[in-house]
Formats: sequence, C-alpha cells, structure tokens
Amino acid sequence: MTVSILLGCIADDFTGATDLANNLVRNGMRVTQTIGIPQHGLNADLDAVVVALKSRNLEPEDAVAQSLEALEYLLSQGAQQIFFKYCSTFDSTPKGNIGPVTQALMAALGTDFTIATPAFPDNGRSVFKGYLFVGNQLLSESGMRDHPLTPMTDANLVRVMQAQCDYQVGLIEYQDILAGADAISSRIAHLRSSNTQIAIMDAVTNDDLYRIAPALKDLPLITGGSGIAIGLPANFGLRAHPGSSKLPAANGYRAIISGSCSQATHLQVEHFKSLGGATYAVNPLELTQKSTEQLLQEILTWAQPHLSLGPVLIYSSGTPEQVKEVQSQLGVQAAGSAIENLLGLIAQSLVGFGVGQLLLAGGETSGACVKALGIDQMQIGQQIDPGVPWCYAIAQNKPLHLALKSGNFGTPDFFTKAFSKL
Repeated sequence: MTVSILLGCIADDFTGATDLANNLVRNGMRVTQTIGIPQHGLNADLDAVVVALKSRNLEPEDAVAQSLEALEYLLSQGAQQIFFKYCSTFDSTPKGNIGPVTQALMAALGTDFTIATPAFPDNGRSVFKGYLFVGNQLLSESGMRDHPLTPMTDANLVRVMQAQCDYQVGLIEYQDILAGADAISSRIAHLRSSNTQIAIMDAVTNDDLYRIAPALKDLPLITGGSGIAIGLPANFGLRAHPGSSKLPAANGYRAIISGSCSQATHLQVEHFKSLGGATYAVNPLELTQKSTEQLLQEILTWAQPHLSLGPVLIYSSGTPEQVKEVQSQLGVQAAGSAIENLLGLIAQSLVGFGVGQLLLAGGETSGACVKALGIDQMQIGQQIDPGVPWCYAIAQNKPLHLALKSGNFGTPDFFTKAFSKL
C-alpha cells in the first residue's frame, strides 16, 4: 500500500537517523526509520519516514547519488517537505558531503533557498554568530578536532559550508532568531533577494528552535541536525501525545558493542568498567596482526559464558594514536572497513547466542551492525538520553531491542542506565 507522508527525511548515518526519528516521535509524529531505501511496504499510519543512509564518509558523488535516490523514493511516498539530516557536530570535510548533497537536493527539488543549522541544545550543540559550540567549547577546540575521518578544525559554519558549495552561503543571526518567525522570514526574503541560497542559522536554546520552525513551513528542503526537528511536527498541526513510543516487552541477553573513539564514549566505557561490568577491549592494532576469523573466535569465546551474568561490553575505542597507526598500515578506508566488518560479525553472533537487547555506540559501528543483522525497518521507542531512543526490529528472524548511539551522545553512565529504560 502506498502511504502519503508529511515529512520525508534523509539521514547521512544510522545513529543520526534514529536521533532525528526520536525527536519527531517525541513531538507527535508517527515515524518509521528504514535502513536504506525500503524494499518492502511501509505501515500506512505514518506521518514521516526517515531513510537512514551510510553516506557521511563516502566520496561526495556517491553520497549525492544515494541521497537523490532516497529523495526520489520519499517523493513517491507523497512527502510534502524534505529534511536532510547530518550530525550536530557538522561532520564533514572541505570537499563534502554536507554541501554537495544540499546543493543536489535543492536542484532536484527546484528550490533556490534552504537553511542549515546543526544546533541541538539538549546535547550541548549551539550556534552563535555562525560558530558552532560543543558545550562551552568551539567545535574546533572540542574532541572533534581529532576525529579519525572527519576532523573538525574550523568552528565557523559559514566558512565550512562555503568551502563545499558553489552556492552563496549566508547567516541568519541571533537577533533575528530572538525577534521571532516574522523577523526570520523577512531575513530569509532578504537573503533570497541578494542571491544567497543557503543560510546558516544561529540557535542556542530549544526556544530558538521553536521560534525558527514556523518560518520554515513553506521551504521544500530543510537541512540540519535533529534539534530543529522538535518544531516541525507543529507545522503540520501535530502535537506530542502519549503512547507513541511504546515498544513490545524486551527479552534476551544484554550486550554493548562500541567502535566509537569519541570522548563521550570513552567516559561511558570507563564508567561501565568502574562498576565491574564485563568488558573485552579489541585493540585496533590486532587487525594488522590476526585474521578477522581468529579475532572473532577469541571474542566470542570470552563473551558466551559472560552473557548470562549481565550486560557485556565489547569495545574497540582506540586512542587517536592507535587509530592513526592502524590507518598508516592498512589505509584509512581499509582500516575503517576492517573494524566495521569485525563488529558486524560480533553483532550477528551475539544475537545468535540469544542477545535480545543490544546497544551500539558510534555511527559507523551502528551502520555496520544493523546491516550485518539484516535490519531494514525500526520502530522508535522511549528516549534514553537526548538523541538516543530504544528501537525495536526483527533481526535474524528474532525480536531485538536496540539503541544506536552517536559517539558524542549520552551521559557517562549511559551504558549502565540504558537497559533500565526497557
């Protein structure tokens, strides 16, 4: 059955897609998240579909091609507005992929203007004077400066976006945001008349995001982090309602797989270890010394007797120095693929052992594991921390509750408290 959705969303990684779906559900939308373009029919009772791609770190032309394919699918489902979602830390490189994908979507939709804001105040991401802050630090002074694939060394989003675009990039400053939707609309009209096609938007609080949303109602395309999504359901006359996040009862063993190198995830690993949790550390350098099959067998031999005793944590969260050493020996892309392949095989095996509650930390890790498990659609449930809900899916013909956590998200006790939310 063909559905007619209000909002069609394209996310450039799996955790970001879940993050977005979470904010839409919490504010009144009925949402399904798909892993890639779905090959099967969707539930007819939907307001939004979030298509999760794994395009953040692809070559720009490949990211553009996948995003345009997702756009075509969403338009075929009747989407009235399109949302391109990327990370609240604006993960990208000088050649893409945020700018190239944004321009391609604009051209396909025939629109001459869109906005861009990664602001997500609930997770400490704010934009002021066009500069992105992570907590109280500029993006360029945060842990993102050492990201192994997309190091962010410039916090000026106008400058970052302009380096990726042929279109002119401008700014809608905080005084316009504070003045409300009419002032924002006037500023948009002024920028359009001066041939500015993309505008970075300041936002410091959730109130700012709610002020911005009405001014975006008639734009064919919106781009940003998941924060801006909190005000979008109201543009379609929807409001938050109870019961939208209810999932089936959870069963099975509990496990955590982490491949994130972020500071937030390091703290979560250390907190879990400090409480005596069962942990297995995969040294990334082992990927240069042992076969994948040998490593996998060693990990599973350790994990199997621990599963009945409580959550187990298997992590490959190396230091920046360790990651660079592996990259120097295998190459950047090959190193990433080797780690992701191993973690995906671990996820398959753990579900085979009876794991029914699985927490995945890191965007690339989540993408690799979800694909390895053959998951194509997920139901969005209760939020654990801002941006991270529990989800429900069928994996390997078994019911599975899973959480896809962006590396930078979650409090230090996230790994220990997450399972208490089910």
